[in-house]
Amino acid sequence: MRGHCLCGKIGYEVDPPVLSCVTCHCDSCRRQCAAPMTTYFGVRDGNWRWTGEQPTRFNSSPGVERSFCPHCGTPISFRSTVMSDVMHLYVATLENPEALTPTLHVAHEERLSWLQLNDGLPTCIGPDYTKVQPLSDT
Repeated sequence: MRGHCLCGKIGYEVDPPVLSCVTCHCDSCRRQCAAPMTTYFGVRDGNWRWTGEQPTRFNSSPGVERSFCPHCGTPISFRSTVMSDVMHLYVATLENPEALTPTLHVAHEERLSWLQLNDGLPTCIGPDYTKVQPLSDT
């Protein structure tokens, strides 16, 4: 699997398997991507590599590093010390974003009230999809 930023200067390759594909509603992801939500996938270190230039990194909060292209501004990834051996890449940057389908909504308690998806996917509290805590229907 391959992906890249809008201008193509930052690229990456991924060797499956992908660990997860989730849609995040947290404030930080929304702000980084300037969207009401974003979908990302996790892949273990050693199963992905940058191609082309390296992205610029930004520590958005304690223990969270986000990356983006310094030329076109495309958000590329984030990494959390909570899941330190996993890189999370944004599905929309894939050459074939249809290759992955989200299976969970994370940080669902932070979703925008006007965003109604009704896709039937499970939801959880907080961004850590490895510790799913079901959220009541609200």
